[in-house]
Amino acid sequence: MKSLVILISGRGSNMQALLEASLPATSITVISNNPAAEGLTLAQAHGIATHVVDHRVYASRESFDAALAEVIDACQPDLVALAGFMRILCDQFVYHYQGKLINIHPSLLPAFPGLNTHVRALQEGIRIHGCTVHFVTPELDHGPVIIQAAVPVLSRDTPETLAARVLAQEHRIYPQAVRWFLQERLTLVDGHVEIMGVNREQHVLYSPDLES
Repeated sequence: MKSLVILISGRGSNMQALLEASLPATSITVISNNPAAEGLTLAQAHGIATHVVDHRVYASRESFDAALAEVIDACQPDLVALAGFMRILCDQFVYHYQGKLINIHPSLLPAFPGLNTHVRALQEGIRIHGCTVHFVTPELDHGPVIIQAAVPVLSRDTPETLAARVLAQEHRIYPQAVRWFLQERLTLVDGHVEIMGVNREQHVLYSPDLES
């Protein structure tokens, strides 16, 4: 039996992708730091148990993280997935869930950690942008990479159009990463992720396409 906890702060589009992916989890719980998060209503519509730990009622980040961990631990999760959870977590929290805390970020890490990734990508004039699922470490938006998806950056792109194209790939790769974890196919070796049954040697991406 596998238990999954999903943490959200807003609309929960990546959460929705996870809920609709028929994941091999016997128990799923959604927790938000925002009582008004749209994703809570969506989760409830899927018959998923939800909880709120409102960060605004706690005097410090550490006290909020401790309260959040108490609610999470009651679910006895095998995996905790951050899905648009807009809180920086303290080191103690991260170490408590080390090896079973993952996040999705809208860039090809280690490029563009933090916010405004699509604006920064366009400003830098890069040819390929994308998203990353990674294990969470105390360093913000770092940690061993599980899976990435790349999209071309087009000359006509705005931050909004680029964000939409990246988000579509987020909805593909996050369920895949969670599925691999719950199937016990992920192994951390010397700070890198090995995936059982996946051969990446022949996969090459070009932008612009060399054959066009």
